[in-house]
Amino acid sequence: MLDPEFVKILVCPDNRTPVRVASEQEITDLNQKIEEGVLQNIGGRKVNGKLDGGLIREAGDRLYPVRKNIPVMLVEEAIQL
Repeated sequence: MLDPEFVKILVCPDNRTPVRVASEQEITDLNQKIEEGVLQNIGGRKVNGKLDGGLIREAGDRLYPVRKNIPVMLVEEAIQL
């Protein structure tokens, strides 16, 4: 689990808007798509490996994955929602 104070200082690297922690249901839904082999990141690569969590930017259209409690705040690794 990410520290809420840490999340408050993070922003989307693409448009600098705030992010929020993804719900368990949102992560479950994405992990299902990963298992099905149908989820790609913005960079066009297939997403492999279960997500531990995610950070969703303010608009709700992009998720930055969290793996091993580390947010991956790279635009090309983001997942379009």
